[in-house]
Amino acid sequence: MSSRRQFLHQAGVLAASSAFASTRLDASAPATHAPRSLLILGGTGFIGPHLVRLAVSRGHRVTIFTRGRREAELPAEVERLVGDRNGRLEALQGRTWDVVIDDSATNPAWVRQSTALLKDSGRYLFTSSTGVYYPYLTRGATEADAVHTALRDPKDGSEVFGTNKAQCEAIVQQVFGARGMVVRPTYIVGPGDYTDRFTYWPVRLARGGDVLAPGNRSDRVQFIDVRDLAAFMLTLAETAGSGVYNAVGPREAMSIEQFLTAAVEALNAKVQFTWVDDYDVLAQHGIEGVVPWILTRGNDYGHTHIVTTRAVQAGLALRPMADTLRDTLAWFNGLPAERRAAAKWALPEAKEAELLAIWKARR
Repeated sequence: MSSRRQFLHQAGVLAASSAFASTRLDASAPATHAPRSLLILGGTGFIGPHLVRLAVSRGHRVTIFTRGRREAELPAEVERLVGDRNGRLEALQGRTWDVVIDDSATNPAWVRQSTALLKDSGRYLFTSSTGVYYPYLTRGATEADAVHTALRDPKDGSEVFGTNKAQCEAIVQQVFGARGMVVRPTYIVGPGDYTDRFTYWPVRLARGGDVLAPGNRSDRVQFIDVRDLAAFMLTLAETAGSGVYNAVGPREAMSIEQFLTAAVEALNAKVQFTWVDDYDVLAQHGIEGVVPWILTRGNDYGHTHIVTTRAVQAGLALRPMADTLRDTLAWFNGLPAERRAAAKWALPEAKEAELLAIWKARR
């Protein structure tokens, strides 16, 4: 299984405009703030189109800056600038915006260049990740906890990702100070998610039958719908937020058993679960995570125990999980047949059947 960070990166690489044709616009709330000029560095990947459409629906003036390699179904009034985060920023020179939303950076060098060029803009919101807390050696991480800006193990993809994000955060805070905002989402899920991670569950449960349920029933899960994340980021832009926010759901602690039980009910699925609760067996078969569940031991011990109180107080609102599951399934079913057939599940059908047979024989 590729690292979770690689999956996150692939989401941006694989997204396409047609993916959003079946998703609905969810404005969450009517515009209650004066229109602002927004620059979104990115805008055609996973988070971007949801954010752009919502911002336009609330009356904001939106500019996106991309390499122009992908199209996305965006409102006609969106201004599109073309360039490259890797040094080709000419289209941004001499301009300022009320809020810059950095939705595409994993490279500190990119953030260093963009913050220097846009330092006279009003505010700068950086989309980071709870990966900055890696390794998750304790549970209950808050925004006050220290993060690692020095890379210790370059062979650990999760640490490379987390360290890069932490360095990006530090640059934003250094250049913009109190005008800087950092949002740290956990696993981002929902319509338009090309990583095939969370999408596995609605698709698998809809198929029915004997389903492998990984881990202990009490293992915690955390995730956030991309539309809720986009709405929260826009809320921060509108209310002049400041500092760091863990953007994590659900609001109340949820176990993998509670997640799967609720998912079955939401999808009216006809399944029976076989719980494989031996971490060693799962690891031996390469099952380290079936998002939103992951194997919570070692460096991932506290991965799904992030505290999100500050974001909730700042306006983070989370839709019912049933909506996320149903909308994700509908979006996936609307993709071309060849794309659906090529999905890269963490637990492919043949592998699931093999492990179920091994587990039942051992039991």
